[in-house]
Amino acid sequence: MFIVMFEWLSMKYTILIWFAFLSQMAYSQTYDLTIEIPNLKSQNGEIQIGIYNKEETFPHDNEQYKMIFIVVNKFTGNYTIEDLPKGEYAVALMHDENADRKCNRNFFGIPKEGYGFSNNIRPVLSTPSFDDCKIDLNRNMTITIKLIY
Repeated sequence: MFIVMFEWLSMKYTILIWFAFLSQMAYSQTYDLTIEIPNLKSQNGEIQIGIYNKEETFPHDNEQYKMIFIVVNKFTGNYTIEDLPKGEYAVALMHDENADRKCNRNFFGIPKEGYGFSNNIRPVLSTPSFDDCKIDLNRNMTITIKLIY
């Protein structure tokens, strides 16, 4: 009698554990985001890719969800960021030709080095908003960002 009862409880808990495991897998979905950059002006410096997941931090330095630095002469034209949780993101990138890890600007505050944003937003007089640049990452995606020089 006790053996039968123990087997039944054991099977019941095993089923609950499997259900919890499978529901956690479904909840914590991650995806890959591939970024293509087709128009680098030179093979100097590095590319800085900032991934943002909050409107209030976009596109501030040192407030990215994830920051990637790629040496340009090793860049193949695209870069994949793996295992990003499902959600909304905005991407800001810069071709830092002198590799000083700063966005060098002219007298009027306009960047002197190449820069770009997801959705290929071209700012006119101010920095674009998170909403303008956001992408909904709900599957593996490839986006193209054309740099503005």
